[in-house]
Amino acid sequence: MLSVSARFEQLRERGERALIPFITAGDPDLATTAEALRLLDRSGADFIELGVPYSDPLADGPVIQAAATRALARGTRLAQVLEVAQQVSPSLRAPLILFTYYNAILNWGIRSFLEKIYASGARGLVVPDLPLEEAQGLLDTAADVGVEVILLVAPTSPPERIQAVAQASQGFIYLVSTTGVTGVRAQVGQQVQELLMSLRQVSDKPIGVGFGISQPEHARQVVEWGADAAIVGSACVKRLADPHQGLPALGDFCRTLKTAIATAE
Repeated sequence: MLSVSARFEQLRERGERALIPFITAGDPDLATTAEALRLLDRSGADFIELGVPYSDPLADGPVIQAAATRALARGTRLAQVLEVAQQVSPSLRAPLILFTYYNAILNWGIRSFLEKIYASGARGLVVPDLPLEEAQGLLDTAADVGVEVILLVAPTSPPERIQAVAQASQGFIYLVSTTGVTGVRAQVGQQVQELLMSLRQVSDKPIGVGFGISQPEHARQVVEWGADAAIVGSACVKRLADPHQGLPALGDFCRTLKTAIATAE
């Protein structure tokens, strides 16, 4: 499987921008998670972000919190999530990016955790509760193992912090489009365009915009503003959780998002 950086390089050479859908592992069950990964890969996803359910998800809004609660209630644990990833990843074109909180990493030990997720097929890692000041040990070990740690830039970040995060982030820079937690929102904040410009001044790394990107129009807007990728979470999780539509609704939505990104000016 390609690294996150290599996949972005492929896309840049073709003049394409990326779609990064997010789903919560184990919701509604792990068998559906496996099918959803394959479906997203067939439906235009360039990367897939796989969320590990966690009891205290500080960065997640109500939709993803509810999904994590359901998954945990069914007994979903990190080891099982990695088993599913290991089974499915060899058939995927899209690199897997694991989303988890730092407690899980500490529990397994940094190197052990990274080696296990690499073996499962994950090539990227997002840890939303790990501050930059405490990230160096993870960043160094991840680079040695072959996993790229993607750091987040918030709308409230001052210029010096934006530059520091941009320099340290591996794979791409995750630009949070709004203050607060993830969730479906009516529109993308205008400050995203300004933040994209600020990041471009200090780094040539790819930039993905997430949090609140819930409609095809949002995805098109952020790439027209200069983003290299649109990250869509709650809207995907909500569709997959639908007991009647589920997988078909997720596939249709993913294709619509990819079309919107592909037709951006």
